Formats: sequence, structure tokens, C-alpha cells
Amino acid sequence: MIGCTCEVCTSPDPKDQRLRTAALLKWDGFHVAIDTGPDFRQQMLRAGIEHLNGILLTHEHNDHIIGLDDVRPFNFRQWIDMPVYAHPRVQRELQHRFAYIFATENRYPGAPMVDLKHLDKDSVFDWGALTVRAIEVMHGQLPVLGFRMNDVAYLTDMRTISDLQREKLKGVKRLIVSALHHKEHHSHMNLKQALSFIEEIGPEEAFLIHISHKMGRYTEVQPALPPGVQLAFDGLEIPL
Repeated sequence: MIGCTCEVCTSPDPKDQRLRTAALLKWDGFHVAIDTGPDFRQQMLRAGIEHLNGILLTHEHNDHIIGLDDVRPFNFRQWIDMPVYAHPRVQRELQHRFAYIFATENRYPGAPMVDLKHLDKDSVFDWGALTVRAIEVMHGQLPVLGFRMNDVAYLTDMRTISDLQREKLKGVKRLIVSALHHKEHHSHMNLKQALSFIEEIGPEEAFLIHISHKMGRYTEVQPALPPGVQLAFDGLEIPL
């Protein structure tokens, strides 16, 4: 957090030094990013990613999309329009905030090349051996898309979920879900709510993401979590 001197923000522990929440799916030579927040460039460099097959966007908040411009190197290396899967509402926001990317006249040479693909709560598609199924959760009053990849589910910025969408989580073995901090929040689950949700779903393992510095230090919070639940950290790898 800019300007903060709390024990988390000044911690030397790498597990306390968190960039904005995002994920990279890797399988059979495929690389697919979930969200392109402000740290997208830094995250791709750190992970050593040389090619990208596509991007899944959860929603239009800046901490999940504003790094989209940094698909340029992938455009230049692969010479393709980057497939970006997004809800029509999110696509409209992209076209507004990144007008230069989608300009049809006097297009700036070297602007990112993006191919918008339809995505909604009923979307199911295959990338090679990986099946991706969209799951709608509510971020306060805003619908947000999470994803199930085979037996792994990724749900960020979640406050509630409908019974119909919850059915899509049956049998999931690894659940990645947001837990902002300890206090009540209008658009995010807090730690208590996230732990209750995890217990209801019953995965073999669960990982908490989208963590505020107000959650506390990793070494203090992790020992108090139930067995099989872990605070996620930058660079964590979870088998698909």
C-alpha cells in the first residue's frame, strides 16, 4: 500500500510482498493469463513468460485490466491479435478506457493488437486438454466471472454466489478464493466468510487471494488457518 508503514507493508518476508491478484494457467505448452492488472508486465517478466495464448478477464475494475497495454511484446513476438475473453459489459469498458487500441481510423502504429472474445456466465470452452467453465459471483452488486479449470476453481472479488452457480463447484479439489481481511466489507468476503464458504464447498485444498495488508503477516495468519487452507503468495504454483 503506497505510503503505508504497517508491519505487512514493511515486511522483508516475500510472502507479505504481494502484487495485484492475477493468475497464469500453464499446461501442454499453453499459457493463459487471468486478468491484466497494473502489475501485469512485472508478473510476466518475473515468470519468464515468452508467449501467451490468451487472456481471461474477470471484470472491469482497474486492478484487473489496466495493464492490458503490455500485451504488445506478445503481439510483436507472436504476430497475432491477442485473444481476450471478456463479458460484453467488460468489453465496452475496455473499448472506452483503451480507445487507441480499438481505433478504426488513424490507428497508432505499434498499438496493442487485441481480439475480443465473448465470455459470460454460461461459457464453457476447451484449450487442448483443459476445459474452462465460467462461474458468476457477485462483487457487491457487480457480476464478476470466476473460472473452473478441470478440478481447480478460481474466484476473485467475491462477496456472494447464487445456488445455481455454486453447483458448478461440485467436486472441485482445489479452490482459490478471495478473502480481503478480517472485517466486514460490502463487496468482498472477509476471512471468516471465506473460511465458511470453503467449508461448504469442501475442496481438498483452498488458497486465499486478493488479500489486503490488513489481513496481517503471513507468519501470523497462516498458523491460525484450518488444515488444507493457505494464504496464497506471489509465485505460488498450484497443480491443475
